[in-house]
Amino acid sequence: MADTIDNDEDGVWLYCSNSAIRRAARQLGQLYDDAMGDSGLKGTQFSLLSQIRLLGAPSLKTLANAMVMDLSALGHTLKPLLRDGLVELVPDEQDRRVKRVRLTPVGRAKQKEVATRWKEAQRRFDEVFGEDRSAELRRTLALISSPEFAKAFATTGSDPS
Repeated sequence: MADTIDNDEDGVWLYCSNSAIRRAARQLGQLYDDAMGDSGLKGTQFSLLSQIRLLGAPSLKTLANAMVMDLSALGHTLKPLLRDGLVELVPDEQDRRVKRVRLTPVGRAKQKEVATRWKEAQRRFDEVFGEDRSAELRRTLALISSPEFAKAFATTGSDPS
């Protein structure tokens, strides 16, 4: 197998699921970023605003888990949204040490505005890739990004002998 990978001109993504998914994610990220146009948001920022809208006012930890991000990456992604007044951090009512993130009125309006562009990008993706294949891809990726998959992956084949 190593010789096949070393000699293959098509690249490692034909043999490595991680590389293939990352490569596809970069390409798709660029296409969706382009679809966001002059909105001032990247696709990842729109996804974050949409997840916050869906969850209400999640704690930072809850939001990070939902986005499959660590807290430092979440903080980095939130910075421009905080700076631009799209989201705000507020203390939890029961535990003031816990920070919650919520959309501001400006953030709600921006998320709604950009959702139209996202829907068009999604329509184009489904048209090119096929609606059934798109739905299956999302189900597959949801499984891969689940905590259950991560746990199974971590415990499968952990004995190299």
